[in-house]
Amino acid sequence: MKNILIYYPFTIATNPKSGSAIRPVEMIKAFELYAQKHDLEIIIISGNTTERRLLWNKVLQERKLEQTLFCYSENQTIPLWLTDAGHIPKDWKIDKDVFKTLKKHDIPVGVFYRDVYWKFDELYSLKGLKKFIMQSIYKLEEKFYGKYVHTVFLPSDAMGKYVNINATRMALPPGGRFTEIKSSTNEIQNPFKGIYVGGINNDDYGLPTLVDAYDALNNSGIQGKLVIVCREDEFNDLPRADKDKLNKSYIEVKHVSGAELQKVYEEVDFAFIPRKRSVYNDFAVPIKMVEYLTAGLPIIATNCSAQEDFIASGPYGVLTGDDAESLVEGMQAIPSHFAEYKQNIQRTFLQKHAWNERAEQAAHALIGGNQ
Repeated sequence: MKNILIYYPFTIATNPKSGSAIRPVEMIKAFELYAQKHDLEIIIISGNTTERRLLWNKVLQERKLEQTLFCYSENQTIPLWLTDAGHIPKDWKIDKDVFKTLKKHDIPVGVFYRDVYWKFDELYSLKGLKKFIMQSIYKLEEKFYGKYVHTVFLPSDAMGKYVNINATRMALPPGGRFTEIKSSTNEIQNPFKGIYVGGINNDDYGLPTLVDAYDALNNSGIQGKLVIVCREDEFNDLPRADKDKLNKSYIEVKHVSGAELQKVYEEVDFAFIPRKRSVYNDFAVPIKMVEYLTAGLPIIATNCSAQEDFIASGPYGVLTGDDAESLVEGMQAIPSHFAEYKQNIQRTFLQKHAWNERAEQAAHALIGGNQ
C-alpha cells in the first residue's frame, strides 16, 4: 500500500493553544483525510530523537519507503537538532539519517519553515556569544534543508526573500478548520461589537492603538464596543495606568479559550488584527486571522503585506493604516459592506483556505496529481 510520511522533529502538543502548536496537529488531520481520499497509508514519525529513531527503524525494517510518495515535515522556532528536552539531543544523527535516506530513495520532501525572527536583531533576544552560536546553528539548518528538501513551505510569499534555502519555495499559510461557519445574521449590531484576541504586553500587537481608536470613535457617544480576550497572567502584569485605559464602559476584558471563546465569537460582529507595520509583520501570517474567519467574522486589519493579501483576496474585511485615525475609519467603513464580507467568508473562505486544502496544495507541490 502506498503511503505518505509525516516527519516532525519534535513532540506533538496534546492540547495545542499557540499557533506554532496548532499547525502540526491540523496538518496531520488534513493529511489523514488526504490519505483516506487516495487510499494511502499515513506514517507519522515524531517525538524526541530516541522516539524518532525507534519509529524510523520500524519504517526501514518494514520496507515502507519503497511505497512512500512524499514526506511532509515542519521545523520549530529552534533548529531541528535542539528540540529534545534541555535542547540536548540524545541522537544527533537521526534527522540526517532520515533526510539523507529519503533523498537516496528519490522521495520528495517538503518542509514548512516556520519563522526567521532570529535574523532580526530587534526580535532576537539573545546577545553576544550565545547569539552568534545560535545564529550559526540556524544557518546550518538552512543549508541542511537546502541539501535535502524538494520544497520549502512558508507562511507567506513575502517571507521568501529572508529564507536562504536552496529549494523551491511556496506559500502555505495557516488554514481554517473545516466546519460549518455559524453566521446567524448578516446584520451588524448597533452599537457594533469588535473583538481582539491575543497578546497585550507588546505595543507591536497594536492593542494600545486600537484602544485609542475606540476612545476617538466613542468621543461623542458610544458607536462601538470592544471585547479583549487575553491571558489572565498578562492582564495581571499590566501596569496600573494601562489597566485604567481598559476600564471603559465600552471595553470588556475576558480570559477564555476553547468552547467559551467560540461563544464570544458568536456574540460579536467582527475582529481586529491591529499589528504595527514592520519588515517582520509584513510577512507574518497570524493564525488568529484564519480562526476569526473560521468563526465567520469579517476582519479589520492593518495593511501588513501578507495579511493584507489574504484579507483582500475575499475580500474578507477592511484594511487600514496602523494608526488610531485609520482604525476609526475602518470601523466606520465596515457597516456598509458587512453583509458582503460575511457572504464572501461563507462562500469561499473554507473552499480556498481550509487545512484540508493546505494538505492538497502541499501534496500537489511535491508529487503533482500522481498518487
